[in-house]
Amino acid sequence: QLLKEWTETFPYDFQDEKSMKELKEIAHRITQCDEENGTVKKIISQMTQNLLMALSARSQYQEIREKFRQPVTDKGTILKTKPQSTQKDILSVCCDPLILAQQLTYIELERVSNIYPEDLMQIVSHMDSLDNHKCRSDVTKTYNLEAYDNWFNCLSMLVATEICRIVKKKQRTRMVEFFIDVARECFNIGNFNSMMAII
Repeated sequence: QLLKEWTETFPYDFQDEKSMKELKEIAHRITQCDEENGTVKKIISQMTQNLLMALSARSQYQEIREKFRQPVTDKGTILKTKPQSTQKDILSVCCDPLILAQQLTYIELERVSNIYPEDLMQIVSHMDSLDNHKCRSDVTKTYNLEAYDNWFNCLSMLVATEICRIVKKKQRTRMVEFFIDVARECFNIGNFNSMMAII
């Protein structure tokens, strides 16, 4: 039960080969004690399989994040080269504030689902080491928290860009009102992170 809880809650503890080897040794000892029944062996093999799947999913997510971190050419020149007629504003893509708020919430939930307790523990342990003026070389990157933070910044920039690129005052006012409505719908759904990014 302890191993099961540990592997489900903190799968990243078993990312390196040494800890995975120790887990396999412990699992082997446990299964030897229950050879005639075999139920423990099934539970441990399921636990190991779930752990490997969790580690695989996290590494795939990290690879995707690394691809998106690659430097992009200047976006301003890309926008300038496109004719004004082909540049769509957000209202032409989605004019219903509730639907946009729901889509933002789906994105938020996807980002939050990839944050694990060890990501938070890394931040806490890193802050403790900074307070004690110690240098910790074993602090791993908290990519999932960074992704969540980057999403907040991207949404804020999207809102600002959508509002500022409109020249006419009436249309700009309409866009501001639209985002106020989206923020209100985010509040009603309980998506406070997107609401704050829009504000």
